[in-house]
Formats: sequence, structure tokens, C-alpha cells
Amino acid sequence: MMNGNQSLCTKFTFVAFSSLTELQPVLFLVFLIVYIFTVGGNLIIICLIWVTPSLHTPMYFFLTNLSFLEMCYITSVVPQMLVHLLVKNKTISVSGCAAQMYVFAILGLTECCLLAAMAYDRFVAICYPLHYTLWMSPPVCLKLAAASWITGMVVESTQVTWIFTLPFCGTGRIEHFFCDIMPVVKLACVDTSYNESVLFVVSMVFIMGPCLLILCSYVRILVTILRISSAAGRRKAFSTCSSHVLVVSLFFGTALFTYLQPKTAHTPDTDRATALMYTVVTPALNPVIYTLRNKEVKEAFHRVAHKNPLEQMA
Repeated sequence: MMNGNQSLCTKFTFVAFSSLTELQPVLFLVFLIVYIFTVGGNLIIICLIWVTPSLHTPMYFFLTNLSFLEMCYITSVVPQMLVHLLVKNKTISVSGCAAQMYVFAILGLTECCLLAAMAYDRFVAICYPLHYTLWMSPPVCLKLAAASWITGMVVESTQVTWIFTLPFCGTGRIEHFFCDIMPVVKLACVDTSYNESVLFVVSMVFIMGPCLLILCSYVRILVTILRISSAAGRRKAFSTCSSHVLVVSLFFGTALFTYLQPKTAHTPDTDRATALMYTVVTPALNPVIYTLRNKEVKEAFHRVAHKNPLEQMA
């Protein structure tokens, strides 16, 4: 229960990378380069798909959504982290912390749902190719993308609003570099066991749910691919899925490790390390994976890069 002598927090202080004082300028430079690369790379993918008619397909419609989401996702965390690497006072107001958590949590859940929609797209394309244009028509793709964004907004807005009805008191030290859910909940000066149980259930449903849908889709895809008689056909089918499988593995691997591991297994160091994976590394790898491993995107990039400037203006 809340102690009557404790005053409520009006701001939080990040521990972040305070123990690495001498390395903070180096970390600032590394994270700044990664941030610029991530935003620039995903922006290039969006523009490339936009100007290339051959990429106006359901697969690349979802990739455009994913690239936009990744830009917003890394922007919700890294710019503030860069500032805190340069200043001594690493604080944030409670309202600022809530705003960051709203954006971060909404984008995180939306990505879970969007990756499931992308897996469904590959499932239909490979397992039911004759029905693909009907089952994945533009209205259907738009509804799947909209459902992903709406699910993220509704579920996480409710969850984060509930979290910030808790009273926060004490030192207000967040053992993290941004306002992630569990480090903030730990600062509440009331018993949060019920809150943590509910958060665990929500994570189970909305992380494991899309994850199981993706797994089922790829089991069916694998069975279908193995039935293809020609080696060339199997390679082509595998190539259309490989990029998505890599992104899914990186994203869900870190998400499951972070949000579904037992409470006793959480330590500040492991939480920060895994958070760096899903907030910085995974968004940065998205443009790399979808350009280096995607033949259509590489060909479109070369066409645009070598196109006559007069033709581009026309």
C-alpha cells in the first residue's frame, strides 16, 4: 500500500547508460548513424514502391505500411535517447513518459498484427494462387492494414491509460532508456501484482495470437512448397517468404523474450539489451533485409537509380 509520507512523482529519471559515462559519446554517434540509416532506408523503400507500378501489389502494400511503422517506432525512442546521452539530467515528465509509452506500445502491437497480415498474404499467394487476386483484393488489403492499426490503438491506448492511473512515488528512477511498460509499472507505490498479471495475459493474447497465426501460415506454406515438383519453383516460392520470415523471427523473438519471460528472470541489464534489439536493431535491419534479399526491390532500385533524369521529370 502507498505510504502516506511518500510524495507522488512529477517526473521520472532514466538510468539508461549512466554507468558507461566514457562511452556515451561513442554510443551517441553509433545510435545516430543507425537512426539516420533506418529512417532513410525505410523512406527509400516507401518511395521506391510508390514510383514503381510493378510493386503495386498486396505484398508491397503491406511492406509500405511496415516501413512507415518502423520509422515511427524507432523515432518514438531513439531521439530522446540521443539527447540523454549528451546531457546529465536524464529526466522526463510523467505526461511525457505516458505519451512515449502510448506511441511505442501502439506501434509495437500494430507491428505484431501487420506481420500476421503479411504472413496471410504469403499463405494465399503460395497455397491458393488462383484465388489470390480475389482474396487479396485492394479493399481486403486495406481492411487488414486498418484492422492492424485499429487493434494496436484500441488495445494499447486502454492498457497504457490504465497503467497511468496508478500512483507513482519514490525516486522515480526508471531502470531503462525509455518508458517501457514493465520498468514504469515497477515504480508504482501500490501492489501491482494484479496489473502485472493482466499485462502478462494481454501480452500472451496479442503477441502469441499473431505469432501462432504466422506459424500456422508458414506450416501450410512449407507443406505446399515441398509438394512443388521443380527445384526452381521451390526456390522461387521460398524467396518470396524468406525476407518476411527473417523480420518475424527478429521481432517476435525479442518480444517473446521480453514480455513473456517470468518476472524473476527480468534484470535491468537484460531488459535494456533486448530492448535495444527490438527498438534499434530490428527496425534498422528491415530495409537491409527487404533490399538485399528481395530481387524485385533490387531490380526496381536499379531501374530508378539508372533512369534518365529527363525521364524522371517527365
